[in-house]
Amino acid sequence: MFFIIGLVVVIGAVLSGYLMEGGKIHVLLEPLPAEGTILFGAAVGAFLAGNTLNTIKSVVGNLAKPLKGSKYTKAVYMESLMLQYEVYVNIKKGGLLALEQDVNDPHSSNIFKKYPAVMHDHHAMDFFCDSMKLLINGSAKIDEIDQVMDMDLDVHHAESAAPGAAVGVMADGFPAFGICACVMGVVITMGFLDQPPNVIGGKVGSALVGTFLGIFLAYGVFQPLAKNIDQVLASEGAFFNALRAGLVAFGNGAAPVTAVEFARRNIPSPERPGSQELEEVVRQIKPR
Repeated sequence: MFFIIGLVVVIGAVLSGYLMEGGKIHVLLEPLPAEGTILFGAAVGAFLAGNTLNTIKSVVGNLAKPLKGSKYTKAVYMESLMLQYEVYVNIKKGGLLALEQDVNDPHSSNIFKKYPAVMHDHHAMDFFCDSMKLLINGSAKIDEIDQVMDMDLDVHHAESAAPGAAVGVMADGFPAFGICACVMGVVITMGFLDQPPNVIGGKVGSALVGTFLGIFLAYGVFQPLAKNIDQVLASEGAFFNALRAGLVAFGNGAAPVTAVEFARRNIPSPERPGSQELEEVVRQIKPR
């Protein structure tokens, strides 16, 4: 939402200032097809040449995220805390093996089904359930599980950084491609030096539109897009880290309510539920 508002403000401010100085919109629009073809064609070509297929797919899949924003709201975080508490309190009551079937097949679990926002996030579910399996099976100590989760988060961080970085590099190339478009326009203008000044001036003006577009697209559109993608994807890492904090605390012997408090303290402050709010909610959760 704010990405769209920001773009409207950028475009409105630039065009308003241009018109205040007596500029004509048609002067910008006439060379737009040719200049746009050079700019976008070169930028997209360089993007395809400089990235792997997985990165390209990731960029395409994440282009709409700045419009939607992060899905990890306060309500989703609260749901994750409730899920963790119910898992841990059932383990306290029935032992680790009481949750074996649930973590092996969470989509059939009557516990996980209560929390659809978390259950339908397959990356988060894999992260949590795969780590719970190590704890339940006794195949790893809690410090080893913590290390495995940390490694998983490192991989996730590297993968989530790739789309924003690729769009950022693309943005950095736009001013240079704008200069290329301008130089090509000047080369064309050289063939019109025998024409009246108004014709030559029009050709130079058209050439300079390429430089303007390159700088405008770089810093007014694609750099903000890259930054926004980075921030949205980083919120997923914060969600994973909260799951990790709760599980590790429980594995180290913390009571269920203490373990979810560890998880709550790892939630970014804008989305973090209050301590009293969480306590009132988990009080209503009973082991099956």
